[in-house]
Amino acid sequence: MDRLQAFFPLAERAIYLFAGLMVILGAAYLLGSALVEGTELLFQRQGDRLAIFLLDRVLLALMMAEILYTVMRFAKEGQLQVEPFLIIGIIAGVRRILVVTAEGLQKFPFALDHPGFQAVLAELLLLSLMILALAWAYRLVRKV
Repeated sequence: MDRLQAFFPLAERAIYLFAGLMVILGAAYLLGSALVEGTELLFQRQGDRLAIFLLDRVLLALMMAEILYTVMRFAKEGQLQVEPFLIIGIIAGVRRILVVTAEGLQKFPFALDHPGFQAVLAELLLLSLMILALAWAYRLVRKV
């Protein structure tokens, strides 16, 4: 029984190490593919798509870095902190707002009576409310 109890902390560390390694490899692949695809867009002279594409990929990489930080901190301290998850949520919301705005302006006419444009506005409203709620929650958590 003692050997089994000694095995669990080792297994837990191995899982955190593997999860961290997967996040690192995923972020490296994401940034590498962003560089390749970004270079292609640059040579195709599609600067408007390039800017949104790179911003999307960089924000996704920042989310992955925050996830890695959270995993490392949990592995070290043994306690789960809520702040990193709130930050990840805020970054994800901002990222989605940027992507929806860029894609919506390209797909739909700027007309309030167009159903596609109304859907984009509704999604932007919900995302904005979500970001405000997450920022408010972060502020409350930081006070404590």
